[in-house]
Amino acid sequence: MRAFFFFLSLLTMVASLAVFAPGPAQAADPIRIGLMAPTTGPWANEGQDMVKVVEILVNKVNSSGGINGSMIALEIGDDGGTPKTATLAAQRLVTRGVVAVVGTYGSAVTEASQDIYDEAGVVQIATGSTSIRLSEKGLKLFFRTCPRDDEQGRVLAQKVKELGFKKPAIIHDNTSYAKGLAEEVQAMFSSLGLVVAYFDTITPGERDFAVALSKIKAQNPDIIVFTGYYPEASTLLRQKREMGWDVAIIGGDATNNRALVELAGPAAAAGYYFVSPPGPGDMKSPVAKEFFKVYLEKHKQLPSSVWSVLAGDAFNVIVEAIAKVGPDSTKIANYLHHGLEDYQGLSGTISFNEKGDRIGEVYRLYRVDEKGDFILRD
Repeated sequence: MRAFFFFLSLLTMVASLAVFAPGPAQAADPIRIGLMAPTTGPWANEGQDMVKVVEILVNKVNSSGGINGSMIALEIGDDGGTPKTATLAAQRLVTRGVVAVVGTYGSAVTEASQDIYDEAGVVQIATGSTSIRLSEKGLKLFFRTCPRDDEQGRVLAQKVKELGFKKPAIIHDNTSYAKGLAEEVQAMFSSLGLVVAYFDTITPGERDFAVALSKIKAQNPDIIVFTGYYPEASTLLRQKREMGWDVAIIGGDATNNRALVELAGPAAAAGYYFVSPPGPGDMKSPVAKEFFKVYLEKHKQLPSSVWSVLAGDAFNVIVEAIAKVGPDSTKIANYLHHGLEDYQGLSGTISFNEKGDRIGEVYRLYRVDEKGDFILRD
């Protein structure tokens, strides 16, 4: 019996030692970074490219040991390209404990999520949302890697004049982005001495713009300025050609997407102008070349537009900030405002002003050639 109790005591001692014995170090909690993108809906190819770009960058950071030893957990929220869906996506990302969010693409969609992130104390870096009002609200946690519509409007109007056009028509689709840009362009035309022949709206998602085109044609403009998105621009181009009307048309940066040519057809798209930050094929820095080499190996083609690349830039500056000041949203925002200077991003150097807007001029003029390629003009 004594032997039994001695054995039992020995087992208890061993178990106690096992409880207090040092074990393997616990892995650090992951740093959760959100990506809000339209992976479904009318801009799904933009959102899907955003995911592809950011996932490559996440894998690169994690395979190198993470950020100061902490791995990144990417949380993806599909905003569907609509304000209503965006609010739900933003709320879900906040509940998942993200410290910062990349995205999103459309200005109205971003605007629907801004207050949610701000109230939750989460940094948001928009990637394709150029509406001026987004950064005029005084939200200290809001940034964007894309430029603003006032700069785009200035460049677009100036290019129209430089191309020799004198009587422009302007149409937009009444979204926050398109309406704001149209008004900026209209004001710039006035300052440049150009007379606007026509100013009106179309309805996004419609498949027949024949009536609108007929109204515009009756005013005899020498160029149409369309400030909406690429799906509607492609329809306008195709139906303008079907009418046999050979008037020039120029758009803003929301039409910089290869799907424009796929939807309109190369013949209808040929001759189309747009202003935009440089596309993926025109980004020549060593950082960009290294990234696109990996992207091409994985996906066999470049991203369809610049906007997904700007999502990559947003992710990279978030990582840079966390590496410097840790995963605290207030500190991240303060670093982006005051500590980040001429960071070498995929699309060029990146700095932010007090409003969270990207500093520097990035807009360029493109023209679609007969093969459907986007040719950088200047």
